[in-house]
Amino acid sequence: MFPTTTVGSLPKPDWLAEPEKLWAAWRLTGEALQQAKERAALEWLREQEAAGIDIVGDGEQFRMHFVHGFLEGLDGIDWTRKTRMGIRNNRYEADVPTVTGPLQRPRPVHVPDAAFMRRHTTQKLKITLPGPMTICDTLADGYYGRRADMAMRFAELLNAEAREIEAAGAEVIQFDEPAFNVFLDEVREWGLPALERAMQGLRATTVVHICYGYGIEANIQWKASLGDQWRQYEQIFPWINASSVQQVSLEFAGSRVPHEVLRLLPDKTLLVGAIEVLPGKLESPEEVAHNILEATRHVESARLVPCTNCGMAPLPAALARSKLHALGAGAALARRQR
Repeated sequence: MFPTTTVGSLPKPDWLAEPEKLWAAWRLTGEALQQAKERAALEWLREQEAAGIDIVGDGEQFRMHFVHGFLEGLDGIDWTRKTRMGIRNNRYEADVPTVTGPLQRPRPVHVPDAAFMRRHTTQKLKITLPGPMTICDTLADGYYGRRADMAMRFAELLNAEAREIEAAGAEVIQFDEPAFNVFLDEVREWGLPALERAMQGLRATTVVHICYGYGIEANIQWKASLGDQWRQYEQIFPWINASSVQQVSLEFAGSRVPHEVLRLLPDKTLLVGAIEVLPGKLESPEEVAHNILEATRHVESARLVPCTNCGMAPLPAALARSKLHALGAGAALARRQR
C-alpha cells in the first residue's frame, strides 16, 4: 500500500551543472561529461533507495532540461535559429529552438540511460519523457504550420523511443504534460490523441504527469493569480479518465486544487503529490502522512501512489534529499495509521 515515487527531476550537483537553475549548461564535455552524468544518476538512485522510494528514476541527470533533453537527439530542429516565444500561454518568455524541417529520430535518445539505470537497481524503474503537447509549447514551429500536426509527429517519435525504453527494462514510462493544465480545450482536440499515439502498443505502465509547474517565480506568480480554487483539473480529468493512460500524476499538497476532483478519475491509479516543490519548504513525515490520508477520503488506498507535486530540479540538493526522506517516512507512517 502507498508505493512511493517522484515526478522525475532532481537537482544536479554543482560539479555537473550550475545548481538550482533550469537549462543550466554542462560543466564538462565528452567522456568526462558522460561519466559525471552516470555518477550523479547513481548518487540520486542510492538516495532514493535509502529514502524508501519504491519506484525510482535517474533524476533526469542525463538531460539538461526535461523537454530539451529529448529534442537534442532529433533531426529537423535548428538550435541556432532562436525564436522568442511565450511559454505556457505567455506565462513567461524564452528564446527557443525552431523546427525547420521534417522531424526524425536517427538514434535512441534516453534508451542508454534507461539501460544504465536498469543495471544498477532491482527496484521498479520509471523513465520520463516530455508529452507531445508540452513539447509543442516549448519550441517554435517553422515547418508544420499546425501545432496539432507537429504534436502527432512528435508522438510517433516518442512512441518509438518509449518502446525501446521499455525493452531496456523500464517498468513505468511517464509522459510530462504540464501544458494540459493551460490549453484546456486543445487537450481534447489534439493533446490527448497525440498522447494516445505516444503510448500506442506499450506494455509498461503508462503515466501522464500534469502539474502547475516547477517551483520557480513565474509559476508561483501564476498560481497566485488563479484564485481560491484551482479548477483546471476539473475540465480535463473526465477526458483523461476515458483515455488509455493507466496512471495520472497531479498536484495536491499545499495547492488550492479542490480535493474532490480526485473522484473524476475513478478508473486510474493516482500519483498524488504529497510533497510541495517550493524552495524553503520542508514537510515533516507527519505532514506527508496527513496529505496521503486526506487523499484517501476521495480515492481508495489501493489506487494511490504518494509522489512529489512536480520535479525538484530547481531546488537546493540538500532540500531535495530531505524531501525524499520525508516522502518515504511519511508514506510508512500513513501505512501504519491506515
